[in-house]
Amino acid sequence: MSAVVAKAPSKTTKTDAGNIYIGIGGWTFEPWRGVFYPEKLTQSKELAYAASKLTSIEINGTYYGSQKPESFRKWASEVPDGFIFSLKGPRFATNRRVLAEAGDSVKRFYDSGVLELGDRLGPVLWQFAPTKKFDGADFGKFLELLPRKLDGRALRHVVEVRHDSFCVPEFVALIREFETPVVFAEHGKYPAIADVASDFVYARLQKGNDELKTCYPPKQLDAWAKRFQDWAGGGEPDDLPRVDNTKPKKAPRDVFAYVIHEGKIRAPAGAMELIERVK
Repeated sequence: MSAVVAKAPSKTTKTDAGNIYIGIGGWTFEPWRGVFYPEKLTQSKELAYAASKLTSIEINGTYYGSQKPESFRKWASEVPDGFIFSLKGPRFATNRRVLAEAGDSVKRFYDSGVLELGDRLGPVLWQFAPTKKFDGADFGKFLELLPRKLDGRALRHVVEVRHDSFCVPEFVALIREFETPVVFAEHGKYPAIADVASDFVYARLQKGNDELKTCYPPKQLDAWAKRFQDWAGGGEPDDLPRVDNTKPKKAPRDVFAYVIHEGKIRAPAGAMELIERVK
């Protein structure tokens, strides 16, 4: 088992609120060396280092192809207690005309060893193409395919939809029925849907600026930190767009937030700034 560089940053500690996990997409990115990672840090120690500064990482490689059980075990061994990975579900499940036919792809994904992450396993993100339009019957069939429990372990799922046809109350009612939230995407093109649908919220912040050392200006970081705390405490930010005016029951929620933008050089810095603000 690889040694962990340092204890992970503490999550929010309010007893009446859920945990807030903040991180980045992946941990292998050459431009981070000398910016986020120390100059002489070996690549094999990058995950442990990142996990000592962040509280979560979104794994993107699972979107493109299967990983091995030993890889999941290795990753879990290199991060401290309390650290959480989210994973992207495979594109073979979501990039298809008929979503109801994705059952085999979903099963293969979970059979690949995902549960080897143990208590480091967080939500699985099912990302859909920008061209995929909302079809309530078919999308509902897809949500039915997602396992809610495996080997006695409860599983969490979140969907990322990127077509404006999903901005309808019928979609929000569907994800609430299945308690499967939609990603809140801060993006220049994709729809932003802040309707709460489950006991956790998942946000992807994609408007960072590599010209700023902190990725976002301080006022924007403050605003995001407050939104995360509102969600965690069971409320809803009053400055984000919702599709349905029906408010869910107020209850503590876990929050998963990832700083992910095109250049992404300053993404770790932005995530660390947000972690400090929600302590």
